[in-house]
Amino acid sequence: MAKRITEAFEVRELPGLGRGGRPCVQLRAPLEYRVGSADSPETIIVPHGFVTDFASVPWGLWNLFPPLGIYARPAIIHDFLYATGGQGDWDGLGPFQDGRYLTGPLRKDVAAPSYSRAEADAVFREAMAVVGVAPWRREVMYRAVWLGGGSGWDRG
Repeated sequence: MAKRITEAFEVRELPGLGRGGRPCVQLRAPLEYRVGSADSPETIIVPHGFVTDFASVPWGLWNLFPPLGIYARPAIIHDFLYATGGQGDWDGLGPFQDGRYLTGPLRKDVAAPSYSRAEADAVFREAMAVVGVAPWRREVMYRAVWLGGGSGWDRG
């Protein structure tokens, strides 16, 4: 059963596996986010097995913005949208290797919502508000992914 973004999530440590010097973990249960409101039919479900590094914060800023903070669940949703190029299609992701997913063709029979990079960043900002991230921190993190996230979106 999927855990809602407001619930505790479960991960498995992946010793030796990292992305940009940040350790990675794997979800042990799906994580669900309802876009716009708690009863919205527009749902993003990050599946069991997805690999994330939480918030992709450069190590020099970890004192202010540690990778694992109150914003960890929104960061997982954001990582998933970036890993799928906004398609939200788990089957389009191949194995996780060298700190990124190898992508394959996306299934055409999946009716998942599609997101642009700007929309994925907006979902991140909205989800941070849902879990209670302070407005100043939310704005800094949103602007950071908006300014620096291009290489992550294009890595597909």
